[in-house]
Amino acid sequence: MSLILGGGISGLAAAFYALKSAPKPGAITLLESSSRLGGWVRSVQSPEGLIFEKGPRTIRPKGRLGANTLKLVEDLGLADQVIPITSSHPTAQNRLIYVNKKLHKLPSNFFSLFKTHSPFSKPLIFSILHDLTTKTVPKTDESIYDFVSRRFGSEVADYAVSSMICGICAGDAKKISVNFLMAKLFELEQLHGGVIKGAIKEMMSKRPDLSGYEESELYRRSRIEKWSVWSVEGGLQTIVNTLGEHLSNKVEVKMDTTCTNLEFLEKGVKVTLNNDQHIEANHVVSALPAPKLGMLLHKQHPTLGNLLSSIEHVNVAVINLAYENIPMKQNAFGFLVPPREKLPILGVVFDSCCFEQADWTILTVMMGGAWYDTYFKGQSKEYILDIACRYVHEILDMPRTPHAQHVEILKACIPQYTLGHAARVKDIQGYIDTHQLPLYLTGSSYDGVGVNDVIALSKKAVESIKWQHWGAQAG
Repeated sequence: MSLILGGGISGLAAAFYALKSAPKPGAITLLESSSRLGGWVRSVQSPEGLIFEKGPRTIRPKGRLGANTLKLVEDLGLADQVIPITSSHPTAQNRLIYVNKKLHKLPSNFFSLFKTHSPFSKPLIFSILHDLTTKTVPKTDESIYDFVSRRFGSEVADYAVSSMICGICAGDAKKISVNFLMAKLFELEQLHGGVIKGAIKEMMSKRPDLSGYEESELYRRSRIEKWSVWSVEGGLQTIVNTLGEHLSNKVEVKMDTTCTNLEFLEKGVKVTLNNDQHIEANHVVSALPAPKLGMLLHKQHPTLGNLLSSIEHVNVAVINLAYENIPMKQNAFGFLVPPREKLPILGVVFDSCCFEQADWTILTVMMGGAWYDTYFKGQSKEYILDIACRYVHEILDMPRTPHAQHVEILKACIPQYTLGHAARVKDIQGYIDTHQLPLYLTGSSYDGVGVNDVIALSKKAVESIKWQHWGAQAG
């Protein structure tokens, strides 16, 4: 038997890819501790029939990882349900930041680089020139904030990049590792002497590198139509539901089942469940957050357990607000708030600008992250809702009270790739390899926080398993 821990998008993707190599019914078991599949991917339908996304809401189509996810969606028969947003759409063109009590549009085209756009004090072309004239400093790692400040100047770091990190991982750019979350930019500098120099060289290549991934018809369509991002009808929960249906007759899925201990045997692994039952398997694919897996391993492998537990995660409050027959004054993807503004909100997504829902304006406010304990520790959902409504009213001039709302506090939902993360992940995998543990890792704790990242990592993890052992009961 082969065991998968976790029924989020990572675990479901692992089971999907595993079926291609272990199609025998009953050869794969998936354990999910809650009563639903999908993990942080969750689309909630309100009593009014509105779709509220509680986690990710759009997926990027570009590159190898984007192509891989589109191939999975196509294999699931969802191609005709994909809703794309092209690069010419207003929400792809208009990205806002909130600085000095005003919304500011970030430059979105080449010509805008030559004009001064508030809150920047000079045209961004000077930041590009700064990168082109700054010498490379050999480094193994540094914070994203320090890297961007060194290459492009402090204003770009303060306003643009710090805001972006809030949107990507709800984190503090002064603590997040550039060598991991923005490894490509770091690589361009270290290999080519500068970010812009390296980017120009790569742009000269005619086609993206899709090695290891199939190019689907859906991916080809995304390139022809120049998609910026995409979703599916009914929200991203549709992908989760379809994966669940695809696996239902081929994978044994145990819901409301928690793993309380994981012990490696001479051959295989034994898992203890919350009902005191045991499952033995040849190997285990863990899609659990690293600290949860660390707790399971701490008794038998304390060193590995400590390494896994050292990967930090943050809480995020997600507040969906709906207003009937009250249109938005701005047509944009949304806005982000730089940490220097010292506000309790990370940003607001203008959901209904991206995907219309009849006559409703739908907004999603994200709050907390790296600063959750500072602003919201011990606070109620009512308090959090009131704060969200207050800032939406002040910044967007929407009514103080929405017609519909939904508040969710996502605890330890996003990992923080702090300085040294690459070394930590290397040490974790090194321990597993050295001790020849039948353990394979996926999920957002290790190699990317996006949907594309975790699906690709699940594929990689499953493909690294010695398939000839699948389906044989551990002895």
